[in-house]
Amino acid sequence: MYRNLLMSLSALALSFTVAANAAHADETLEKIQARHKISVGVMLSGLPFGTLDPKTGAPTGYNVELANAVGKALDVDVELVPVLAPSRVAFLQQGKVDILIANMNLTPERAKMLDYVPTPYEEVAAAALMHKNSGITRWEDLRDKPVCVSQGSNFINWLRGTYGAQIKAFRSQAESLLSLRGNGCVAAVHVSPTMLSLLNKPEWADYEIPLPPDREPLHSVIWLRKDSPDARARLDAIVRDWHRTGWLIEVGERNDLTPSAGLRALHDKYRDHTQ
Repeated sequence: MYRNLLMSLSALALSFTVAANAAHADETLEKIQARHKISVGVMLSGLPFGTLDPKTGAPTGYNVELANAVGKALDVDVELVPVLAPSRVAFLQQGKVDILIANMNLTPERAKMLDYVPTPYEEVAAAALMHKNSGITRWEDLRDKPVCVSQGSNFINWLRGTYGAQIKAFRSQAESLLSLRGNGCVAAVHVSPTMLSLLNKPEWADYEIPLPPDREPLHSVIWLRKDSPDARARLDAIVRDWHRTGWLIEVGERNDLTPSAGLRALHDKYRDHTQ
C-alpha cells in the first residue's frame, strides 16, 4: 500500500511538472493575450531606428514601426519600452519587456541566453564610414587607430581582436557619428543599411565606405525569452508575412534605410507564399 501511494504521488508530481512546463512554455503569448498588450523593448537613441518626435513627443522610427506592426498583427495594444544596448538583454530576461526589437543581431553567444524569431527581418553587414582623406584602404589599416561604435555592438570584439582597433563605444549611433565628424575617430563602424543611406546626404559628401565587407552578413531578429515556442511561432509567421508583402522594404526606405540584398532575397522567397 505504501509503495502504491509513493507511485501515485510520483505520477502526480510528474503530471504537475509536465503541466508547469507547458504553462511556462506558453507564458509569453498567454500573458500578451490575457492583458491585450505586448511590451516591446526598442532603442530610442536616434534615427533611423528610433527617437522621440520633437513636435509630438511620440516615438518614431524603424524599430517603432516594426513594434507597432507586431501589435497590429496580434490585435493587441503596444507598450514601447526604451532600452539601451547595455541593459536590453536584462530587460527581456527580467520580464520587463515581452520581446526586443532593439538592433540586436543574431550571434551564437546571444542565442545561448535568449530565444529568437527564426526568420530575420533584415540582413546587415559591417560598414566602415570614414573621411575620403583618411588614407585607410584595408581593414588592417585600423590597427591602433580609434574606431567609433555603439555600446554593445557585436562588431567590437571582431574589430579589436582581428584588427587591433582602439574601440570608442557610444550610447548611440548618432553620438558615434558625431565623434567621427569631430575627428574623434578615423572610422565609424555600424550596420550597412544606415551607413549606406548616409552617403546620399549632402552633409556626408566628404565621407565614403571604402572597405569591402569582411564578415558574413548578420541576421537582424526579434528576441524573446527562452521556452516561448508559441510566441516564437506566431511572431515568425508575422515576419514571413512582412516579407511576403514587401512591407519591410517599404518601411526601410521610409526610414532612410537602404534595404539589403538579403532583405530583397527574403521578399523573393516569400512573396508567392499564402498565409
